[in-house]
Amino acid sequence: MNQYEIAVVFDPSLEVGLDKATERVEKIFKDNDGKVKNVDNWGKRKLAYPIKKQEHGIYVFYTLDLPPQSVAKIESTLNITEEVIRFLIVRPDLKKIAKATAAQEERKAKAAARGDRTSDSDEEQGV
Repeated sequence: MNQYEIAVVFDPSLEVGLDKATERVEKIFKDNDGKVKNVDNWGKRKLAYPIKKQEHGIYVFYTLDLPPQSVAKIESTLNITEEVIRFLIVRPDLKKIAKATAAQEERKAKAAARGDRTSDSDEEQGV
């Protein structure tokens, strides 16, 4: 099982019935042996350019575990799903993400250490 991130842009007219559309997409994932780990609904946003004569779309991001052979099946199913305007499936580089997170934590620790020294010297100077 590999981890994938799937961004789905739904038709903006589905604001009221978005639950049914997301359930349908999640069912597509589950039917193809996927396990949904996280769902992040960004809501209705303006598109960078019109898609199918729509200026807005509802963005929903999924993080899931999938077998590699299921990706093509999901792509073909999402292509013919009426509620979906666009979608993007990516496989994140988990090693680079972990490395970037570690580097960010290291920078925060160094900044905190510098901040502690600065605040100590400020107290000594009576600032």
